[in-house]
Amino acid sequence: MLTDVRMPHLDGVELVRRLRDLRGHRWPVIVMTGHADVPLAVQMMKAGVVDFIEKPFEPNRILDSVRGCINALASLRPEIEAREAAAARLATLTPRERQVFDALIRGRSNKEIALDLDISPRTVEIFRAKVMQKMQADSLSALVRMGLRIGDA
Repeated sequence: MLTDVRMPHLDGVELVRRLRDLRGHRWPVIVMTGHADVPLAVQMMKAGVVDFIEKPFEPNRILDSVRGCINALASLRPEIEAREAAAARLATLTPRERQVFDALIRGRSNKEIALDLDISPRTVEIFRAKVMQKMQADSLSALVRMGLRIGDA
């Protein structure tokens, strides 16, 4: 997406935020402006833009940036597919398995989860094994990465 900072009914910062919220992930966004300053550039980068171009600009500057975004989109598809697959697996968890999943990705230990859910640590181990199997995670770090990926959605 290529947009300007100053527009009639919506500024560029708000547009980038809404796109991020609407799409559930970051699409490459290029912002151009004739009214740049450092705080605005920082704000736009924090909002998720990949390039911030000041007017007037050389045509090649925009073309290079757009090419970079097209390349980024090509790599975005596998990430979207992985997020969707993880979300589909998450939907298969029972409510209790989901509670264990949420606690695990927050870094809680089996004992802490057991205390929070008022179940035995052995029962947590059983639920943890079921969660790992259903989520197709071969390690706790893989499970956490899935949780982060789904949380970005």
